[in-house]
Amino acid sequence: MIKKEKYYNFCQTFVEQRLSRIQNNISSIQDALTSETKSSAGDKHETGRAMLQLEREKLGQQLAEAEKMKQTLAKVNIAKSTTTVQLGSWVKTSTAHYFLAISAGEYKDDATSVYCISILTPIAQLLLGKVKDERIQFNGNEITIVEVV
Repeated sequence: MIKKEKYYNFCQTFVEQRLSRIQNNISSIQDALTSETKSSAGDKHETGRAMLQLEREKLGQQLAEAEKMKQTLAKVNIAKSTTTVQLGSWVKTSTAHYFLAISAGEYKDDATSVYCISILTPIAQLLLGKVKDERIQFNGNEITIVEVV
């Protein structure tokens, strides 16, 4: 379980940093919108405000996605060991190691490289429901599941 806990914490930090970064950007845009004053160049002012509004909308969408990631991560039960690949599984294959939770990138330490992936990714879709020693075809390669925890 210690392995899974490390990967879970890595994902949690990823989500928290992403949420914090997005919220800081939203605050900055909000400050810019409220501090913008009407200048003699009215069109330029309106264009600037419109650009800030668009940026705020984009950040709002990113915030919603990050919140979804946080909710998905909350459903992960790392204490539960499974033999079937599912949300929260650590999967060792003949080509790579995966932690199925959210797409948070690659976790690396001295001994391991683990890809933290969403269950919606193509490789995860192929792995879901499989057990040790089963094989999948991915990008023209045959991949064997070596271990599932």
